[in-house]
Amino acid sequence: MELPYVQDLPKGGFSYDNCLRNKALTESNTLKAGPIRHMKTGTTICAAIFKDGVVMAADPRATGGSIVGDKNCEKIHYMAPNIRVCGAGTAADCDHVSEMLRRELEIHRFNTRTENRVQMLVGKLASKSFQYQGHLGTHLIIGGVDVKGPQLFEVSNDGNYFAFPFITMGSGCLAAMAIMETQYKEDMTEEECKNMCIAAIEAGIYNDLGSGSNVDCCVIKKGKVDMYRNIKHDNKKVYSKPGGYKFDKDRVQVLNEYKMKLVVEDGAQPMDLS
Repeated sequence: MELPYVQDLPKGGFSYDNCLRNKALTESNTLKAGPIRHMKTGTTICAAIFKDGVVMAADPRATGGSIVGDKNCEKIHYMAPNIRVCGAGTAADCDHVSEMLRRELEIHRFNTRTENRVQMLVGKLASKSFQYQGHLGTHLIIGGVDVKGPQLFEVSNDGNYFAFPFITMGSGCLAAMAIMETQYKEDMTEEECKNMCIAAIEAGIYNDLGSGSNVDCCVIKKGKVDMYRNIKHDNKKVYSKPGGYKFDKDRVQVLNEYKMKLVVEDGAQPMDLS
């Protein structure tokens, strides 16, 4: 049996053209930027299955290298009424990828009028991640409750995924995993599982510079989701000067000063759509 389209398929294995290109760019140093550097990110996220559902927890600190960009961001993303996602890695990638898949799940619910399954989201995310060959900064934990009961998956940025009763990810995952492996047991109650996940995030906060601030927690059960923002406050400011802090203007050196005259003119009024 002849298959004509086989002759049109590209021949050969992997292409290493980009590797040669990157090496040439690094050696030429045209932009005087030096060798390519990767930005280090920091996070601690975890999740565990208990008797009636799933508990997910995360720290809210967003970092770029040694700089804390946001002290109280949200790392537990809404995906569907019965599914949530914890994200570690590049914040922009986690936000945009989760938003894109969230809309796909919503369209699926409208078309089928059925509840989304966790495995379907895992397949979509793994397929999308594999397309980018690991260049998406999305290291995600997917948790939810569907017709098959409580489910928990880890999806790496290269498209690899697996299911496990408890999972930790991020730069503080080793400290968090120590708590999980010590305290986890089957058929845990909701309160026991929640306290364990909070303790795991605290371990990441205390032992990892990329994790910090507070603890966020989410409990997913059949037909019900409880979100607890800043359920535990760590790293509180112990001392604050009573009179506040005042800095002398003469101690700050002004390098450059720019002055620009702004002219404000009245323009056309917007159309009244009421």
